[in-house]
Amino acid sequence: MKRPGLKKASKRVSCSKRYKIQKKVREHNRKLKKDAKKKGVGKKAKKDIGVPNKAPFKEDILREAEQRRLKLEEEKEKKKLAKQQQRAQKRKKENAASSDRDTKVKKARKELPSQEDLVKQMVKQSDPRNSKKHFCSELNKVIDASDVIIEVLDARDPLGCRCPQLEEAVLKRGGNKKLLFLLNKIDLVPKENVEKWLQCLQLEFPVVAFKASTQLQDKTVQEKKARFATLNGVVDQTKGVACYGGGCLLQLLGDFANGTGRGGSVKVGLVGFPNVGKSSLINSLKGMRACNAGVQRGITRCFQDVHISKNVKMIDSPGIVAAQSNPKAAMALRSLQVEDKQETVLEAVRTLLKQCNKQQVMLQYNVPDFRNSLEFLSFFAKKRGFLQKGGFPNTELAASTFLSDWTGAKLSYHCKAPEKASLPPYLSDDIVTEMQKGWDLDKLRKSNEETLRSVKFPNQASSIILLSKGPTAGVLSDSDVVEDKPAQGPTEEEEMEGSCANQEDDGVEEVSDADETDEPPIKTPVTKEPAKVRFQVPVPVNILSSVQTDDAYDFNTDFK
Repeated sequence: MKRPGLKKASKRVSCSKRYKIQKKVREHNRKLKKDAKKKGVGKKAKKDIGVPNKAPFKEDILREAEQRRLKLEEEKEKKKLAKQQQRAQKRKKENAASSDRDTKVKKARKELPSQEDLVKQMVKQSDPRNSKKHFCSELNKVIDASDVIIEVLDARDPLGCRCPQLEEAVLKRGGNKKLLFLLNKIDLVPKENVEKWLQCLQLEFPVVAFKASTQLQDKTVQEKKARFATLNGVVDQTKGVACYGGGCLLQLLGDFANGTGRGGSVKVGLVGFPNVGKSSLINSLKGMRACNAGVQRGITRCFQDVHISKNVKMIDSPGIVAAQSNPKAAMALRSLQVEDKQETVLEAVRTLLKQCNKQQVMLQYNVPDFRNSLEFLSFFAKKRGFLQKGGFPNTELAASTFLSDWTGAKLSYHCKAPEKASLPPYLSDDIVTEMQKGWDLDKLRKSNEETLRSVKFPNQASSIILLSKGPTAGVLSDSDVVEDKPAQGPTEEEEMEGSCANQEDDGVEEVSDADETDEPPIKTPVTKEPAKVRFQVPVPVNILSSVQTDDAYDFNTDFK
């Protein structure tokens, strides 16, 4: 009770209450002591008196005691490790079970396509512009409407980018149509190789060396950049922005238009296989993004004309449809099978690796030695950081990136020019002379030399050697087009069989998928047995096993 006139209440209690509290505390302490006595907690541990100094064999006794103590500690450590291993195995089994369950669920989701994918597929199938017949008809329109046909060739494989059917069709058309070769992407090929190809191709048709610009934006962005450059006095001469050979081509076409009596104007049609740089060529000459261009193949789907200057109009066309009779290596680079889901990306990568020098691929992508394409894609995915959940490499994304490097203007590889060039069957000396009329070849040769002096070429050692499969056959008639169905991807066993071929000297050897020796099957007597239901048990495949396969790499080859 708080007393009047005081700030704090008094802590004094009555004597009876104080005695009662003290009694309760004594009883509580007594109870605690009793329980501790029963448990033996309060007893002091007896001190080890040790071995007396006067005891005989004291050193032997101490040594045995120490060994006994170490043995007990070792057993205790073993039990601890055994328990940890048991826990780790149990955890591993639980994770494996959960991952199997997740993979089953993901596989079930993949097998059932989403509604958006079904709608996109239906729209794509219903769009007539996505058919090969449409591409052929658009290509024929470009050939008919053009006065000059420019066949755009990739400088990395000029022979593989040529289409004999197209060249023969242009020569058979009336109207005195001219055919030109344009060697694009020369900055991705060694200079000596470009010069050899120019000498080889000039024996048939006039050739223009060209390097397109790959970083062009639309008109508004170009105007802003131009204002910024004039204010600051800075000229952008980076590798992607710079364009070489454009002035030579425009001057050549302008002189041809003025000298042929066509009213001072000429229509130029650009033809070629997908991803050789037709749309990039128009954008580079126009100085802006007039046509849609990109790394993905088959972006241009229809006829498109662009006015470059007063007397030159260029016509962009879709890529040439490659015939199914071509080799797999040519189809992987020239056709649209991957984009149309008719061939898997893994198959295309496997085919390309067979045509390359293995050591050069290892140095180019900075990956260790590999036995097959699947192992290469695993290393490449880890190098680029393409990992899935759980740290597993995303081989499909790695394959798409690898293929885009080869088809886009990024990777440096080259094919060797033939030492002895010969005219194809559809060409003769008279036709070559007729095709070279009206062009100032001396001026063209000097312009090409100036272009080669301006471009920065890669080193011979940093460029991959590719085995060219020769000209790629194309389809120009609608009746010859065969619409393909989507193909299924290769199995793991087929993927394990594919690998890079061994190379000797300066070339590469093509490795066939079939074995060298085919033994006849052994016939065994057939015995009638009651029918039984048999289940196929999947056999796990270890890609890192030590078993030697047919695609083992020969370490005696030299890098050249």
